[in-house]
Amino acid sequence: MTTFIVWIVFGAVAGWIASILTGKNRKMGAVANIVVGILGAFVGAGIMNTLGMAVPVGFSVTGLLVAVGGAVVMIMAMGLVRR
Repeated sequence: MTTFIVWIVFGAVAGWIASILTGKNRKMGAVANIVVGILGAFVGAGIMNTLGMAVPVGFSVTGLLVAVGGAVVMIMAMGLVRR
C-alpha cells in the first residue's frame, strides 16, 4: 500500500513539473497531473530503452527527470491530437 501511495506522489510531482514546463499548469488538475506523471515515467523509460540507454530503477532524481521528460512528451502529443 505504501508503494502505491509513493507512486501517486511521484507521478503527481512529475506531472506537475511537466505541466509547468509546457505552460499547461492552469488547464490541468491534480488527477491529470498524476496520470500524466505516472504514464510519463513509462514513456520516458521506453524512450530511453529505445535509445539504448540505461533506465533508472526506483525513486531517484534521475527517475524523476525521466518521468518529467516522458510527461512533457505526453502533454505535447496530447496537444497535437486535440488540434
